[in-house]
Amino acid sequence: QVQLEESGGGLVQTGGSLRLSCVASGRTFRLYAMGWFRQAPGKEREFVASVTWSGGNTYYADSVKGRFTISLDNAKNTVYLEMNSLKPEDTAVYYCAAGSYSGTYPALYDYWGQGTQVTVSS
Repeated sequence: QVQLEESGGGLVQTGGSLRLSCVASGRTFRLYAMGWFRQAPGKEREFVASVTWSGGNTYYADSVKGRFTISLDNAKNTVYLEMNSLKPEDTAVYYCAAGSYSGTYPALYDYWGQGTQVTVSS
């Protein structure tokens, strides 16, 4: 019913920037919120940022606040995650998610992308 596809990951040096994209297709009109999560090897999946389609309310994890920006492009059905001042600890597979609720818990989201690797070298 909803498909998500991330892109934009890659290898960057500490202090560099990347912009991740997530294109949503299908019955996107039913969605309320989009979120970005990340998971490093051997670690739990953790919340990064979220935004609501209606109202554009955003929320960020403390670890990325002030460095990352989540945004929407309704015309393109796309969610972006602009990542600046990247640190080695930002290295992870980044996933976009969509669902009927906004929050920091993965279980709140119904649909997930395949993930895109972000690696920050020291």
